[in-house]
This record gives sequence, structure tokens and C-alpha cells, in this order.
Amino acid sequence: MKNITVSTLGLGYIGLPTSALIAYNKIKVYGMDINAQIVETINRGEIHIVEPELNTYVDQAVKQGFLSASTVVKAADVYLIVVPTPFKGDHEPDISYVEAATKNVIPLLKEGDLYIIESTSPVGTTEKMEKLIFSARPELKDKIYLAYCPERVLPGNVMHELVHNDRVIGGVNEQSTQKATAFYEQFVQGKLHATNARTAEMCKLTENASRDVQIAFANELSIICEKAGINVWELIELANKHPRVNILQPGCGVGGHCIAVDPYFIVSNYPREAQMIGKARETNNYKSFWVAEKIEEVKQSFELKNGAAASIAIMGLAFKPNIDDLRESPAKYIAQRVLQGINDEEVYFVEPNIEEHQIFKLTDYREAIKKADIIVFLVAHDEFKGLSIPDNKVVLDFCGVTNK
Repeated sequence: MKNITVSTLGLGYIGLPTSALIAYNKIKVYGMDINAQIVETINRGEIHIVEPELNTYVDQAVKQGFLSASTVVKAADVYLIVVPTPFKGDHEPDISYVEAATKNVIPLLKEGDLYIIESTSPVGTTEKMEKLIFSARPELKDKIYLAYCPERVLPGNVMHELVHNDRVIGGVNEQSTQKATAFYEQFVQGKLHATNARTAEMCKLTENASRDVQIAFANELSIICEKAGINVWELIELANKHPRVNILQPGCGVGGHCIAVDPYFIVSNYPREAQMIGKARETNNYKSFWVAEKIEEVKQSFELKNGAAASIAIMGLAFKPNIDDLRESPAKYIAQRVLQGINDEEVYFVEPNIEEHQIFKLTDYREAIKKADIIVFLVAHDEFKGLSIPDNKVVLDFCGVTNK
């Protein structure tokens, strides 16, 4: 696929790195986002998210003229849909952003174009968009290519994994699969696995549902161990000495736009069948509630013992260590619960990866540890490891940062 142009719809945590990588490979990319501030930032060669190496890719791609951003969709040869797919109501998947992006692309499509959805989507979404496109442009039937290729990268290592991770590519027909595979071959060094669109869609959901189930086991085990008076971190380390056991580490819940959301896409479509997947979601959501209740319990105990209000340090707000992403973060939910019924001066919110927050007044972690009576570790950021904590502090560690 020589001398092609690419139009990317969505310049968020996946859309921007993907666009930058393609442009870095000297392919012209027109990035589109509805946020004018994001567009302006990118066109200056700067980034609006925290991701190692991304700034270098964006800066070089913009300077060399291979990457530009706009609030409108530009005509191209390849269209990548990389927009959010949240859930709504009773955990029903919301593909309205994918549909809106597709409607923006429809007037620009021409014979031979390639349309790819990367957004995590319920099974059948690519086929729904195919029907939407051909209902509006019937003359394009069998003359364009449509495929689904989910991202599967780890925040904090996105630029490396976009290149080196295997990709699953599923077209609505064999020709579409081949066309999409030829496109990704230009910048992906990992293996490209061909399948159909429905299988590719389910593959992404399966990967994250599997992780959710495994984390749910660890989180449930941590609650049991707390009641049994057992150190769950030591227990897991010992159990994992077995050659066929690999228990994950518990936390304060599960967050992020993938693992905390994607399983619902399966449960919503197959509610009677997805028993274990649905229960895992309940377990991981309950863990966040349990943590909030445990903090309140310790706070009340401290105040009864000392006859004075307890100050609390909430250590971490991101959904995982060493990133600035707070989407679906259980730590953020717990922080909001703690904030209810407590004076602002009695709680210190710490998140070293962001400078400010609309709801939480942020405090440096060293100051928070110095001032707080109760220190609550929710996210195992590197800054929190190996800290010297005075003996007179009450420490609640829900992420194992003090056990390493």
C-alpha cells in the first residue's frame, strides 16, 4: 500500500499514539478530534496525555509534515475509527461514538478505500457499520474494504507495544482482511493473525474478560485473607511457587477503559451464558466498595481511640501504577467516598502523574505522609515504594506497595 493517506478519528490514549506511529513511518496522517484544544496541542508538535516516547514521535511527525490534526474529518484512503465505546444505563454498550464517526466518514468514501474500527466494540459492530455505510452509499457495495483490528497495548508502554505486539485482524470478507493486513504490515512488527470481524471483536472482549476474572479471584482472596488474619501478599507469593499456579496481585478494584468495561459487552449480549464473567465484574466492583468501607471503619476507630478527627492521605488516583489515566479508576471512586462527610482539610489526595484535578485538591506525597494520620495506598506508583513511614501512622495498603 504505497503513497496512501490515513484519516484517524479520535486522538486519545490510543488514537494519538497510533496516528503518530503511522506518521513516523512517513505515511500522511490526518488526525481528527472534536476537542479543539487537543487539535491545537498536536499541531504544535506537543501531546496532551502522559505516555513515554510519544512526544518524540508526535514532534518529529508534525515537523516532517506527516501528521496534522483538525476538528473535521479529512478525505483519505484509510479511515481508522479510534473513538470511545463506553457503557450506558444498566451497563449496556454504547457504540454511538463509533456510529457518529462512521457517519462523518460516509460522504468521503470512494472505491478502494479501507475502513477499520479499532475501538473496543460488541460483537457485530463492524457488520452494523457495514450496513450503515451501504444503506447510505449502496454504490460502494463490494467496492470498499471493512475490518476490525482491536488495540491491545499497555499504558506506559504503548509505543513499543504498538510495534511489537501481535494483532488480530478480521474483515467482513476475505478481501477486507487481506487489505487491512497489508496496511498494518507497514508499521507493525508483531505477527498479524487473520480472522473474521466477529471473531476479532470477541477476541478483544475475551482478553480483557479473562484478565477481569483472574483479578477477581485475587481480590476475593484478599478479602478472605483479611478476615482470616492472613497476609495475602505472602500467601500469593507462596502459592505461586507451584509450577502451574499464577495468581495475580489484588488491588482496590479494577479500572481503565478496557478491563473494567469490556466484559459488560459480553454480559449484555449473553446475560444467561456469561455467569462467571458477570460475577467477576461484581466481585471487582465490590472490592472498591469494601475498601471504602474499610477506610471508614479504621477512621472511626482512630477517632474513638484518640478523641480527635483523623486526617487521611489517599495515595494514588489513577487506575494503575505510573500513568495519568483516571478512567473508571477504582481509586477515584474510593477517594470520592472518603470525601463524603469529611472536611477538605482532613484529607490529602495524592496523584504524582497529574498536576491538578477538578474535584480533588492534590498534595505532594511527601507532605501527605508527613501530615496525615492514616495513609491509604490505593495505587502502587513508583514514588510510593520504599518510603520511610513514621511508626505513629496508620497504614492501609490495598495494592501491596509496602510488601515489596
